Amino acid sequence: MSSLAAARADNFYYPPEWTPDQGSLNKFHGQHALRERAKKIDQGILVIRFEMPFNIWCGGCNSMIAKGVRFNAEKKQVGNYYSTKIWSFTMKAACCKHEIVIHTDPKNCEYIIVSGATKKTEDYDVEDAETFELPADEERGKLADPFYRLEHEEQDLKKKKEAEPVLVRLQRSSDARHADDYSLNRALRAKLRGQKKRIAEEESASKKMGLGVRLLPASKEDSSIASKVKFSSKFERNRKNKRALINASSIFSEPSGSSAFNKRLELESKRRRINAAAASNILTGGFKPSSWSNGAAAPSKPKGISITTRRF
Repeated sequence: MSSLAAARADNFYYPPEWTPDQGSLNKFHGQHALRERAKKIDQGILVIRFEMPFNIWCGGCNSMIAKGVRFNAEKKQVGNYYSTKIWSFTMKAACCKHEIVIHTDPKNCEYIIVSGATKKTEDYDVEDAETFELPADEERGKLADPFYRLEHEEQDLKKKKEAEPVLVRLQRSSDARHADDYSLNRALRAKLRGQKKRIAEEESASKKMGLGVRLLPASKEDSSIASKVKFSSKFERNRKNKRALINASSIFSEPSGSSAFNKRLELESKRRRINAAAASNILTGGFKPSSWSNGAAAPSKPKGISITTRRF
């Protein structure tokens, strides 16, 4: 041994106080050779590493436990099938600590769930899968009998003739699909190039709009839903007021606590809105309220004078 620790790990180290009359090292230390796995050996229970043989549904939380998941299970004998022992495995699910009990079935060479879970059924329809159902074990045994085969030979030939067109059609479809590998590869690469080009165009369009994500193509359903959305009437007015306030403000920073500066901005925005409204009335041939109240005729537009307005 290379070291004392390695000797102790392999149970080759005998302490000075040990004598041959005291028996083995496990007896001297007062422990079983299997250590913690044999803590219930007096009850006939041995802790082993059990692997789930199929997919099951947990009875406690109804979650699926996949095939191949391993558990620390308590193994014990619960009966016999002729000379073969029937073993019971008791374990706790990791999801909810629910107890699951599984027994062996030597007669059918499989496992049976006794309690705590249900087996996940994974059957399929033979017609939907376009396959043939394999004969059961009993029928396979009958096939070895020559008289049984002679009695059912005509029926088997009839089934073969009925299924032959389907098999021929499937074979032809498979041959046509995989006959030219070059054409299949070419079509696939052309499709991928088109997808990459479309994705690049969508990303560039999104970047032009200032978005950091790629937008999907527009659909009729999205357009109809967007057309039904109605904004408040104050939205456009508030937008114009904010834009006028921004245009009237200075590009230089001002103190944040200046109330006079804020009042000046509000007055400037109101003045601009009043000037824009008056200019629009003159262009559309409107009349001043004072002229209407006095009953005077509306002033005509002088010739050779053009009025320009500025949009805000």
